[in-house]
Amino acid sequence: NVLDWKKRYNIIEGTVGQGLLYLHKYSRLKVIHRDLKGSNILLLDDMNPKISDFGMAKIFGHHDSKANTERIVGTGYMSPEYAMDGIYSTRSDMFSFGVLLLEIITGRKHNSFHSLSGPLSLAWEAWNEGRALELIDPSLGESYPKDEVMRCIHVGLLCGQDNPVDRPTILDALSMMYSEGNQLPTPKPPAYYFSRNRDEPEIVECELQIFSPNNLSITEMEAR
Repeated sequence: NVLDWKKRYNIIEGTVGQGLLYLHKYSRLKVIHRDLKGSNILLLDDMNPKISDFGMAKIFGHHDSKANTERIVGTGYMSPEYAMDGIYSTRSDMFSFGVLLLEIITGRKHNSFHSLSGPLSLAWEAWNEGRALELIDPSLGESYPKDEVMRCIHVGLLCGQDNPVDRPTILDALSMMYSEGNQLPTPKPPAYYFSRNRDEPEIVECELQIFSPNNLSITEMEAR
């Protein structure tokens, strides 16, 4: 069954409001999930979302802000500082949340860091060209509040910023989602976005993975 906008917004709000807010702010120890993606969001019978799969999660004291790791398994939800340098923080989770948010709005799955058909790149191009409402999953028809959807797209783009300090915290994101009529920060081009002419070939990931001696995965690229 197609999820209407009310249910989609509940998933967005539930994930950020009840999930990440607790992990980042109200848990006795700060928890960074590090693997937030669509397949790790469980929907209960009442369609309330629950964050699952804490196998990669890291626990911090509330005075700690970031850490790094040497072993990385890349996904399209991964922030650039985590994917490239192994550095992760609550802002890394916020990047993943932004991609997930845009997935829910567009109905498009984000499979690749570099694909220009992913929701983050599509959202930026549409936003920058003044046609952000074209992003909305056509299956929703016209049954959605345009202002609310536009705020969600705006927050998703802010979460997808290349520089971690430009991404909102969880409290910032909540405030923005509820701030009807308030002016939000202007997003910059998101991470992994490369401007190109529409006639140029798109760079996509091959399925082949090559593992380097330091255990970082490398993916070959090809034009399409």
